[in-house]
Amino acid sequence: MLMKNKIINIFVKNKKMLLTVGKYLAFLFLAGCMLILALFVYYTWNLPQPEKFTETPFIQSTKIYDRTGKVLLYDIYGEEKREVVSFDKISDNLKHAVLASEDSRFYQHGGIDIGRTIKAAWIDLTSQSKAQGGSTLTQQLIRSVYLTSQKSITRKIREIVLSIELESRYSKDQIFDWYLNKIPFGQNTYGAEAASQTYFSKPASDLSLAEAATLTAMIPAPSHYSPYGPYKSELLQRKDSILDKMQKLGYITDAQLKEAKSEKLVFTKNMESIKAPNLVMYVKNYLDNKYGEDYLKEKGLRVYTTLDWDIQQYAEQVVKDADKTNISKGANNAAMVVLDPKTGEILSLIGSKDYFADPYPETGSVVFDPKYDVATMGQRQPGSSFKPFAYATLLEKGYTANTILWDVKTEFNPSCDPSGNSVAGSNGSRCYSPEDYDGRNRGPVTLRTALDCSLNIPAVKVLYLAGIPDVLQTAKNFGISTLTDTNNYGLSLVLGGGDVNLLEMTSAYGVFATEGNYIPAVSILKITDSDGNIIEQNQKQPTKVLDTQIARQINDILSDNNARTPIFGANSALYVPGYQVAAKTGTTSDFRDGWTMGYTPFAVVGVWTGNSDNSPTKDEGVGIAAPMWNKVMTKIVSSRPAESFTPPDPITDRSPVLLGQLPAGDTHTILYYVDKNSSQYPLWQAGIDNWVATGGRTSVYP
Repeated sequence: MLMKNKIINIFVKNKKMLLTVGKYLAFLFLAGCMLILALFVYYTWNLPQPEKFTETPFIQSTKIYDRTGKVLLYDIYGEEKREVVSFDKISDNLKHAVLASEDSRFYQHGGIDIGRTIKAAWIDLTSQSKAQGGSTLTQQLIRSVYLTSQKSITRKIREIVLSIELESRYSKDQIFDWYLNKIPFGQNTYGAEAASQTYFSKPASDLSLAEAATLTAMIPAPSHYSPYGPYKSELLQRKDSILDKMQKLGYITDAQLKEAKSEKLVFTKNMESIKAPNLVMYVKNYLDNKYGEDYLKEKGLRVYTTLDWDIQQYAEQVVKDADKTNISKGANNAAMVVLDPKTGEILSLIGSKDYFADPYPETGSVVFDPKYDVATMGQRQPGSSFKPFAYATLLEKGYTANTILWDVKTEFNPSCDPSGNSVAGSNGSRCYSPEDYDGRNRGPVTLRTALDCSLNIPAVKVLYLAGIPDVLQTAKNFGISTLTDTNNYGLSLVLGGGDVNLLEMTSAYGVFATEGNYIPAVSILKITDSDGNIIEQNQKQPTKVLDTQIARQINDILSDNNARTPIFGANSALYVPGYQVAAKTGTTSDFRDGWTMGYTPFAVVGVWTGNSDNSPTKDEGVGIAAPMWNKVMTKIVSSRPAESFTPPDPITDRSPVLLGQLPAGDTHTILYYVDKNSSQYPLWQAGIDNWVATGGRTSVYP
């Protein structure tokens, strides 16, 4: 009985003690809860609401594409290189790789994976390793959008609160979508699409298993695991580890695992890759001027250029293949433009033979400057490729393709001896007595023959008859903007005495191709914002600048292979068998510039060759530029149904002189019939008389 009472007393005392302890514990628990609540309130009172996540703009770079929108030419980005794409445009391979590596229970937890967090913390403590991440995808997303990567209790509490709240408001797919479009992949690259384009030059929708696992392997430390850095082997080991996890989780089969591990990865070599660099820089310059550099780096514009990537690739290869031969002929650079004359759209643009090459030589005058765009910025003398503008102007004045001019040695300076043998005139001015490129004289020739055979002496007479101001106006109407020093141009203008650039010349030839319609060169089809809304679209319309019949006459002349055969041969590089193609060459003094311009009703191709320092080459335009022109033109015309020029209407309402109907044996200059009072009349007639006196022919050359 005594023992029983003792036990009861001990129990009563212990009960009181237990109750006291329980009270203290309850108090401490409540105090702890209040403290935790207070800490949460303290640390989270100014947190942004999760719904503001949808209001946080993604910084997106401006993308420049080809005309199809499928080939990315260039990415204009600032601190963040990103392209937001919809969830369904990201490969399931990448989604599964990310889930396997970063958060396999993503679709089961509510934003925080307590078990995974504890496990990760235990591994970190016991192995001093950080290989086991504890953060969920939601936590990583919250951290990247609102918080910093600096580890602290404050950041962790904020991260947990926002993660739970975000999961309560949005679907798992929406959160995963944001995650895949936000996470960094190094090289200023953010989001799956930008990473896929940067490292593998393909859209995120096309990633293979191995490629997806590789990108995922970079997520924990993008700089450390860069495929271009010293730790590439670690990256590939992580890639294989992720593939193993994907197989264990049932995302891939054993066969797929084996195949993915054996796949040879090919990383994009040039991190700052630019396709069609000269066109890209031409477009970028326009965008910079209109929208500003900062805007382009952040607002995610989509620029759809006019470039035909297939034609561009082929043209680049043609220029590359011709380089060795061109160099052997002294031409160290080349440029090419391909246009659709009906729309003005630039289908291909090459401003130098190799934008990415080094200039040379290293010392002395640079004969090759890769970064200088000859096509859009260069001002070079066009040689005889300028002649068609003078001939078109003369035809507008009533002359015809059959009008006869004399290809004989002629002095054009009235103060000089008409024989053409003087250097300076009576007033000290320089005499001007140009020669044909081969030094020969052919006597009377038609305008057709003179233009097709690119005879210089008749061309100077054409310029005089047409009038320098009117020819300059024609060139201006055709879009040539560089001939501004109008007071200093003389009769040498028709032989290339003024400076032009290849793009404008190619566009100007498009006027003939379209039977008199001029449309400025177009490089952009449309520009959209990141949501696909059109903010700018090409609306350029053609302007009639040349009479249709005049254009048809020029087309008929320049496509007449028989007429140019006496000079160039029947099978020259200007001839495209089976197709009617108009063509004209141009060469400046000492072969410093070689040109070939040519067109069909649906394509214009212009080629320039020479040296960056304007030093001489060893061959004319037909020898260097024409072979490249021919290959590209042949490729274009053979890829679509043949289209011929419309022949000009017969001309009957002109005087016999303008129709070339002169009496047999006539030896009068055209000025005898049209302007006998001209100061040029005695000079031109003296040239004819001298030629006849020395036994020249008097019959019309054909």
